[in-house]
Order: sequence, then structure tokens, then C-alpha cells
Amino acid sequence: MKKAVVLLSGGLDSATILALARNQQFECYALSIDYGQRHESELVAASKVAQSLGVTEHKIIRIDLTAFGGSALTDQSLIVPTDGHSNDIPITYVPARNTIMLSLALAWAESLNSQSIFVGVNAVDYSGYPDCRPEYINAFEKMANLATKAAIEGHKLTIHAPLINLSKKQIIQTGIALGVDYNLTISCYQADAEGHACGVCDSCRIRRAGFEAAEISDATNYSTD
Repeated sequence: MKKAVVLLSGGLDSATILALARNQQFECYALSIDYGQRHESELVAASKVAQSLGVTEHKIIRIDLTAFGGSALTDQSLIVPTDGHSNDIPITYVPARNTIMLSLALAWAESLNSQSIFVGVNAVDYSGYPDCRPEYINAFEKMANLATKAAIEGHKLTIHAPLINLSKKQIIQTGIALGVDYNLTISCYQADAEGHACGVCDSCRIRRAGFEAAEISDATNYSTD
């Protein structure tokens, strides 16, 4: 089987791409990053998703982005917005997070002799993050194929971002068709230690709206319900 490194956050999108990669007959190596985010519940969720969908190996790597701050997800003194979307890039954007995660995935992929990385970025129902755009993914892929021994030797890497142009409704419908148990996932920016979602952050709002649009019951335990 072809090998693929799948970035797995424990959220809805990453669970869906893991299912998609497996459906495409990839042998999956899941990579989760403990970067100092507000809660560890999503890492617990990632482990459950990896076990549920079946991966060859699941690594959790610690990178301390709290050393830099600049985001409500890595600086406890900043407040996670709960008043809906704005046209500005929100304070939940983590500087260079996707670049760091993709770089680590690239290192593992090259050591595994894998030519595929799957990432669950989305440019439709997203919070305005610049590193979730197709232009960014294309640029990173180009850089990866300039920077690695494998690519220079003719083994070019592909960054698979199959959800990038899908709505949250379409993502959920895709995952349900592939047997994803979304009850295992956590999307909330500020879930508590038990994994209960706040229900009012941007990520919770997008998740709830996606299930409503898909007309599928959302079993997420929102603290606002």
C-alpha cells in the first residue's frame, strides 16, 4: 500500500480526511501536534479517531508555540471571540501553525518514503486563516519539492487537501458516507477537560451550522444547550 502522513487534530475535518485517505487505499500514519493549545481534549479526540479509523502509527509531537503567543489559542490572557464572524483574520489564528505542522509532516513523510500528506484545511466554511487557502497549499507543495532529497531524486510529494473547496455540510456528508464517528471529534477552541464544547466560538458555530445544513443530528455536548 502507498503510505500517507495525515495531519490529525481531533476535529471534524481531520477525521474526514483520514477516512478519505484510507478509502483511497493509503496506509495511514497520523500526526498530531501538541503546540500548547488551550486544551488537550482535541489530542485525546485525535487518539480516539486514529484508533477508530485504523492507522499504522499515530505520533503526537510537542512543539511549544506558547513561547511566541500572538493567538488566543496559545495565550491564556487573550479571549476567544464568541460573537460570530468578522471580516478580519481572527485572534484564534496561530502564527505559522500550518507551516510548522506541514513541515513536521514533510519530515516524517520523507523518512517513511511517502509521497503523500493529507491535511484538512478548508477555504469555504473557515475562519479567515491565510494558511487555509489553496494558494498556500500549492506554494507549500512547491517548496517541499524544492527542499527534499526525495523530490530531487524524482520522488515528488503531493499535499492532498480534499476538503479545501467543500462546505461544512459537504464535509459532514462525506464523512458519514465513509463511516466517521463524529461523536469522537472535538472542534471547540475552548473545550473543557471533559471535551465539552463551548457552543459559541467560531469553530462551534461553524460545526453546528454544518450539521444543521446536512440535516444530520449533532451529538456534540455544547455547554450552551
